[in-house]
Amino acid sequence: MRSPDQRHAIVTERVSKTFGGIQAVQGVDLAVAVGERRALIGPNGAGKSTLFNLIAGELPADEGRIHVLGVDATRFSVQRRARLGLGRTYQISQLFLNLSVEQSLFLAGARDGLGLSLLQGWRSRAADRAWTREVAAQVGLQEHLPRPVRELAHGLQRQLELGMALAMRPKLVMLDEPAAGLSPAERQTLAGLIRAMAPDITLILIEHDMDIVMQLAQRITVLHRGAVIAEGAPAEIQANPTVQRIYLGEAHA
Repeated sequence: MRSPDQRHAIVTERVSKTFGGIQAVQGVDLAVAVGERRALIGPNGAGKSTLFNLIAGELPADEGRIHVLGVDATRFSVQRRARLGLGRTYQISQLFLNLSVEQSLFLAGARDGLGLSLLQGWRSRAADRAWTREVAAQVGLQEHLPRPVRELAHGLQRQLELGMALAMRPKLVMLDEPAAGLSPAERQTLAGLIRAMAPDITLILIEHDMDIVMQLAQRITVLHRGAVIAEGAPAEIQANPTVQRIYLGEAHA
């Protein structure tokens, strides 16, 4: 395992997490290069979301170390990791449904603090609003800026979640099942938006739709029962007999 340096956005060293008697993550070593597009796949209960939450700081690691963008962030809070440049979305939407799209993106991108109190006088902040409009265009929401989030279709809400992560000006974006619940057309729209992200932004993706994974990922890490069982380029993972047996099935052989 290479020591963490500025070439890697994420390095985990023997990271583990146990809930009661269940070891959800077992000694995971992971190294994701700056600018890389990495997917985490595995069957339900493989430990993917737990590993995500450990990297993002939502959960403390029982063992091991986590380096984020060249910094040992093992004991950092979610907010401190975000300030390093980590943005993420969640498997279950976490949006303010009564805010407008513009307000949501504004709050996500504001540099001088967190909280709804920032909305006081927000219309006068020309630079922040210009950035909000720029991000809205990146995720196909420029025509929806005034709309309340609750009025958006599910697919547009997923685009807003991506936009809110990008509004933070991240160096690393973590997406937890971004295509969940989307129609085939919506999945392709979202995949196109993710693919268009700036190349210097590192992406780590959890996704069950293997067509999306194969479109977006340069490398894939496969988890099973909390441990890494395979890692490689998409073609290598598709051809791996252990992965085929455990997860992909013959359709992807």
